[in-house]
Amino acid sequence: MRGLGFLVVALAACLCDANSDTGYQIGAGIWDITGPAAQTGMMGYAMENQATRGLHYRLRARAFIFAAGEQRVVYVSTDSCMVFTEVKAAVLVKLQAIYGNLYVDDNIILSGIHTHAGPAGFAYLPIYNLASFGFHQENFNTIVAGIVSAIKMAHDKLSPGGRVLINYGKLWDANINRSPFSYLANSAEERASYPDGNTDKNITVLRLEDQDGNELGVISFFAVHGTSMTNKNHLISGDNKGHASYLFEKLKNNGSLPGFGNFVAAFGQSNEGDVSPNTKGAFCPDGTPCDFATSTCNGKSEGCNAIGPGVDQFDSTHIIGQRQFDAALGLYNNATRVLSTKIRYVHTYIDMGNISVSAKFTSTGQDETTCHGSLGDAFAAGTTDGPGMFNFQQNTNSSKNPYWNFIGGFLSRPTKEEVACQAPKQILLNTGDISFPAPWTARILPISILQLGELYIVAVPGEFTTMAGRRLRNTVRGVLESLGAADDNTTVVIAGLSNAYSHYITTFEEFGIQRYEGASTLYGPHTLAAYQQEYAKLAAALVTGTPVPPGPTPPDYSKGVYNFQPAHVVDRHPIGKPFGTVAQDAQPSYKLNDTVSVQFWGANPRTDYYTQESFLNVEYLEADGVTWTVSLADSCWDTKFEWSDDGAGTSLITITWNIALDTVPGTYRIKYFGTAKENPLTNTLTRFTGVSSKFVVGN
Repeated sequence: MRGLGFLVVALAACLCDANSDTGYQIGAGIWDITGPAAQTGMMGYAMENQATRGLHYRLRARAFIFAAGEQRVVYVSTDSCMVFTEVKAAVLVKLQAIYGNLYVDDNIILSGIHTHAGPAGFAYLPIYNLASFGFHQENFNTIVAGIVSAIKMAHDKLSPGGRVLINYGKLWDANINRSPFSYLANSAEERASYPDGNTDKNITVLRLEDQDGNELGVISFFAVHGTSMTNKNHLISGDNKGHASYLFEKLKNNGSLPGFGNFVAAFGQSNEGDVSPNTKGAFCPDGTPCDFATSTCNGKSEGCNAIGPGVDQFDSTHIIGQRQFDAALGLYNNATRVLSTKIRYVHTYIDMGNISVSAKFTSTGQDETTCHGSLGDAFAAGTTDGPGMFNFQQNTNSSKNPYWNFIGGFLSRPTKEEVACQAPKQILLNTGDISFPAPWTARILPISILQLGELYIVAVPGEFTTMAGRRLRNTVRGVLESLGAADDNTTVVIAGLSNAYSHYITTFEEFGIQRYEGASTLYGPHTLAAYQQEYAKLAAALVTGTPVPPGPTPPDYSKGVYNFQPAHVVDRHPIGKPFGTVAQDAQPSYKLNDTVSVQFWGANPRTDYYTQESFLNVEYLEADGVTWTVSLADSCWDTKFEWSDDGAGTSLITITWNIALDTVPGTYRIKYFGTAKENPLTNTLTRFTGVSSKFVVGN
């Protein structure tokens, strides 16, 4: 998240352990979590003018269950910007209604891939709903139901005797550090110990098989932001990680439409806090590099934009997704080391606004404390992936915007103690103490560690920077080694944006620079040290079997939600042109690599998400001259579904198909599926279809 565009049971932290030599039970599932494809602000860039106007491809939840003996764990990668506490809580309610206490808070990790191209409005905390003008219950319900359905599918597909093979390597050309100036604040000695440089190049891959060697799925961990799609985009997309999943699943599922094959591929997020996919770097409009320290052009952040490797945002998304896919596939194909069958997990909640941090973990060498949450001025400057507004700058410890200082002070003025605690951060929004209509950022946060054999997955509720992630991994590994639980085969990975969201976590040194990531580190300069301390406790408890207190219960802020988005009133069509009528037809013939574009008089897609369905089909005429077979749907990379309207209820739908070079020549047509609200006085919805003329695709 970036920028300021505007304003288990009883022991939820029990430790469980299971060992077995009969292999894992493994199940994989996938389900649609795509939200409203029109008129809904998008989550991530926080730009009030960036609302959904269509769909490039659908968002999915990808669930994996690992069981051994009486114990099991669940890992779910969601094509969402992040996961909020309330989302997981709602998932647990539904799961426990089906399975009782088989799945609880402790043994589930929900991790967002951090796409910035999905609909917002699925959080209870107000700051995350600004771009969407409030909370969207239907979007929230769709995400929750999709995660539950993916887990249920994985549960139903559990098969015994499975194997988890692990492999890891380096991916060198898919990320860069977007705040290298901050990274340089870390000591030269520490930086020199990481030959990867200022971003992690580690990619870890898990190959999942059943007892007969049949391939079930893959999980990959690699750190890179989901910001290949820019803040000018209006189409729903899983960004580069979603595309990598699409490519892997397309390869393994033998012609199944996306989302409907048995093989499930998750490209999970890691410590991507300062990591950008825009590998060419950041430049000003005149082509010169942005200022290194402040990421500005002529003193303004608005003109400094990072550039991806492609000719446009779609091409860049494809390239970075393809590179992750290629690297993961190579490691997958060459994986030989099998994880031992051992499941352990530990989980608790902590009050991040009030943690006493031992000198053992702090960078000052003294006992310190965390602070009430707040966001600094540089938060509003945004990043090179998505610059902010109102002339805020990164790398600043003094405010230059009296208007927004007044607004922030009006909402909640920090005390002298809070100002001192957050120093050198210049507090813009004192989010931890704003209470209207609810607190703006979380304070009670979940932390957990999940073990599969020699793999330890550290689930973190935020965005750790490269060096912050390295320190946390080292802390966990150090505890494991001290207790004799780690050797050369041990791997520690970070699952980012898991189970809750709390913005960024930088090192103490990076915090002092106060670029975007430091200004977005909510709980002050000792935030990372606090996490290191608390995860060290968890790691020790995991190994020794020591029970961990459940910690404080997260408050329920559902009563504080709001929604100011006007309701969709009615769908209209031109006189004599019913819904589904072709407004611009296909041409009679096309060649490979051409683009087909068809327009229909349609309806607002906000009224019907077509979950597990499609807004469009590309259909192929079989040899009998009668049967039409679905070749592509709206989850495919080569199609786009775009919506526009006249402001009075008349919608124009544009469907495009970029004809891939491997397309089978023949006769095709485009089919559109829509849902209309024809009567403004009722809630009745009517589904309809539109069909283009036939056209021929030749070589």
